[in-house]
Amino acid sequence: MYKSDRAKDSLPSVELPPNVRVGPDTVITGELVFKRFRSQLDPALIIGARSVMDGVFFNLVGKEAFVEIGDDCHFRDVFLICETGLQIGHRVEIGWHATIVDSDFHPVDPAEREKDIIALSPLGSGVSRPAIFHRVVTIENDVWIGPNATILKGVRLGRGAFIAPGAVVTRDVSPGARVLGNPARLLRDF
Repeated sequence: MYKSDRAKDSLPSVELPPNVRVGPDTVITGELVFKRFRSQLDPALIIGARSVMDGVFFNLVGKEAFVEIGDDCHFRDVFLICETGLQIGHRVEIGWHATIVDSDFHPVDPAEREKDIIALSPLGSGVSRPAIFHRVVTIENDVWIGPNATILKGVRLGRGAFIAPGAVVTRDVSPGARVLGNPARLLRDF
């Protein structure tokens, strides 16, 4: 467990990568939270004050991946998978096994996908991967994301949006809107 200087807990601390910045009274728990943390930016990850990241997997796989999380956020067993960028506001709650991802991490076109498979295989030594599409995900303040929800590349969740458990969000969600389903659809505006 990582605890900021002022967090009161006697459990042992997890070592943070040198390019991570964490605000006061923020706690990060979990054994493998930085296993796929490959960003070379400095800073690559900023977490605000009084936030709890319980078992969050920070998969910053892109060399220039950047994630910013605001104050007073609470995430439990969440997958943050980032090639380029995730912007998360203040007072955001994310339930267990939710996934936020800013890229497909593979080409969508079948012919390009085949080239990608070859480039990643032992046969593709020295072959470049095709271009892969990625777009920043933005989550504004006061958003609630339920367990097992998935937020995909390029999505903006407006302030106070409510994402029902299990929803797969492929498009922007208006401030205060409630969405559910796969693909997510508007249930109502508040």
